[in-house]
Amino acid sequence: MAKYRDEAYEEEEWEAPRKKKSSRSKNGSKSGGGKKSSGHSSGNKGSGKKPSGKKSSKKAQAKKQRRRIILFIIEIIILVIAVFVLYSVLSGTKSGKLDLDEDKIIINKQVQEAEETTMKGYRNIALFGVDSTTGALTKNTRSDTIMIASINQDTGECKLVSVYRDTYLNLSNDSYNKCNAAYAKGGPEMAINMLNMNLDLNITDFVTVGFAGLTDTIDALGGVYIDVDDSEISHLNNYQLCIAEDLKRSYTPVANTGYQLLDGLQATGYCRIRYTAGDDFKRAERQREVLSAVADQAKKASLPQLTDTANSVFDKVYTSLDLSEIVKMLGNVTNYYISDTAGFPEETNRATGTIGSKGSCVIPLNLEDNVKWLHQFLFEDYDYEPSATVKECSERIYNETNGYLKK
Repeated sequence: MAKYRDEAYEEEEWEAPRKKKSSRSKNGSKSGGGKKSSGHSSGNKGSGKKPSGKKSSKKAQAKKQRRRIILFIIEIIILVIAVFVLYSVLSGTKSGKLDLDEDKIIINKQVQEAEETTMKGYRNIALFGVDSTTGALTKNTRSDTIMIASINQDTGECKLVSVYRDTYLNLSNDSYNKCNAAYAKGGPEMAINMLNMNLDLNITDFVTVGFAGLTDTIDALGGVYIDVDDSEISHLNNYQLCIAEDLKRSYTPVANTGYQLLDGLQATGYCRIRYTAGDDFKRAERQREVLSAVADQAKKASLPQLTDTANSVFDKVYTSLDLSEIVKMLGNVTNYYISDTAGFPEETNRATGTIGSKGSCVIPLNLEDNVKWLHQFLFEDYDYEPSATVKECSERIYNETNGYLKK
């Protein structure tokens, strides 16, 4: 089970962060008072007691909610997961699911209350795109893309938030740096903890893809429709050239601007553009645009297309999701939709600056206020009060960065 982080957290090494123990079921329910419960809701393991009817009901409800949420994961995660599992089942090949050690997942104590109120009925998943053409998806590579997919399990509505990769945050071990360093240091586990600790979230699942996985998925789906403007076309072609050389593939330059069908390399190159107005902020917006475009194509996909996609991306995905459930639900993907997207930190509450040896960073001018905005955007909670952990991180970020910012 994920451990809830005590607000009296002290600085320790990554391997053993201090967290107050609490039992939490898959659907986000918690034990009272932050004390360790006598057993899990799935059967009170080790307690010697049989589960009550109420707990059995909760377990069934949790299973039902998880199945509903996985439906939408098929769409928002570039369809990679669904076809990946489909291929595994049809071919009898072993899947590549990673079982996270939930005892090491940090969730701020106050989030327990939000799970039962404003965050109730939502599922939050971390999506990572790593800067790798060689299949290094587990760690030792920085996460070029960091997104949070927040899904309303009752309505099927999903919102995507890009966390800018250079955002100055607590890496979850009380060292502060660009947030994409968390994935390089401790893989998805540390990256999830970084998001949970700084943003008051309860993420326990993730999906990671590299350049090859994104490129092959888009090709198998027949490409995606994107509007390319004059400032983007040369950078798009330069990036796809570099990716094509790394992947040892041929490529087709984009010859014209305007709304058009891009193939996998072209769309991946488009995701990489950062040297136009808006810099890295605009790049994150492009990444969300491509993800939404792929979701549109996925809804049109036939079973043969899914199978072709599976053959292309089978070994290019890294995830914690229970993939065996997804195959049963492929037919319901159209019930879910992306309603809105945004970037974190919020535009009016961020700055950029060179923070000593850590280089150019995106600074949340007030992390506490940014977290309030995030919970309003994702969960429509207009009165959210950030946890003591977030307030502590906010103060530390201010103290470490304020002197570097232009007045």
